[in-house]
Amino acid sequence: MNLENIKKVDSDVAKAIEAEYERQQNTIELIASENITSSAVMEACGSVLTNKYAEGKPHKRFYNGCECIDVIEELAQKRACELFHMDHANVQPHSGAQANMAVFMYCLKPGDHVMGMDLSNGGHLSHGSPVNFSGMYFDVKSYGVDENGNIDYENVRKIALEHKPKLIVCGASNYSKIIDFKKFREIADEVGALLLADIAHIAGLVAAGLHPSPAPYCDFVTTTTHKSLRGPRGGIIMCKEEHAAGIDKAVFPGMQGGPLEHIIAGKAVALLEASKPEFKEYAAQIIKNAKALAQGLMDEGMDIVGGMTENHLMTLDLRKTGKTGKDMANVLERVGITANKNTVPNDPQSPFVTSGIRLGTPAVTTRGFKEEDMIEVAKIIASAIYASDNELGLQNLKERSLKLCKKHPIER
Repeated sequence: MNLENIKKVDSDVAKAIEAEYERQQNTIELIASENITSSAVMEACGSVLTNKYAEGKPHKRFYNGCECIDVIEELAQKRACELFHMDHANVQPHSGAQANMAVFMYCLKPGDHVMGMDLSNGGHLSHGSPVNFSGMYFDVKSYGVDENGNIDYENVRKIALEHKPKLIVCGASNYSKIIDFKKFREIADEVGALLLADIAHIAGLVAAGLHPSPAPYCDFVTTTTHKSLRGPRGGIIMCKEEHAAGIDKAVFPGMQGGPLEHIIAGKAVALLEASKPEFKEYAAQIIKNAKALAQGLMDEGMDIVGGMTENHLMTLDLRKTGKTGKDMANVLERVGITANKNTVPNDPQSPFVTSGIRLGTPAVTTRGFKEEDMIEVAKIIASAIYASDNELGLQNLKERSLKLCKKHPIER
């Protein structure tokens, strides 16, 4: 990480970047939606491509001088289609939420009926939350999970038959089980709905063949590129060929202007990396680490929503400890572990307080953590929660976290 030019121009920003690097280096990152990109991805994102305006599609730009940009964007599109087995890809969305917005814009008119996973049960804001565009402009009926943390597909079907949605959204922001895209397709067909799979969290696992693919069943697939896919911060929409022109128009000019071509270059690099055999090994280790962490926490007397994980994340249920997610996320940060507060099913606390903590393993797996390391992480987490008022104990736990970080340093 070379900051010499930034130091010459803006020492304040350079100092903050250095501090953030040190924070990441000395912190066990368990936020499920974060990862650590390769140097190649970062170089692409920091390249001269940031200088270029390129509104429009490849070879149909509103600006001249895009011939090199077109090559890169087409590479990203081709690699996304090949990796996820989809007909068409638009790699211009700036985020996953904007990718979802473009699909909504293409499929729906204000007031149309939509179904998505309830935010408090593991869905995303852009799946129909009333505080988000998806809930403000559309008539949304949400589905959730049962007491075991599983999607109740029969209840999803019941809601769909009653609500008659034009679009059903499957996929989640906090769901630790395998998603049955085939069942969602059957429900969508029964009510004549289009089907959108948001695989932002599990994209890396899908790419590696370690989670069932939505491609055979879904009209649209959206994803971020910065979670388990280990790319830059951004979004992608993939769809069947019949929807390609409409999706492209929904992205531009419908939803956003000039694409971030330096980020698209980072997406292209990450998609190529994700096609390599070593990425499949990495994705497999993500799941091994998650399972080890979940079991380690349960061995320490902690509760995990659903009692297990089948992917990269889990929710630690704190209700029996009498602690809140908000307070315990802050305690974990004091011992060198970052995670985020999260609701549990039927949470008695507000979404601003919560009774749970979401934990994920993509970033620590990138650093090289293995199962034995995750067992130690589980012990640190449980000890921090049980002894959250013991300053001396917390300092000892922080030293144990730092020892793990030094064992697995982040490349500079």
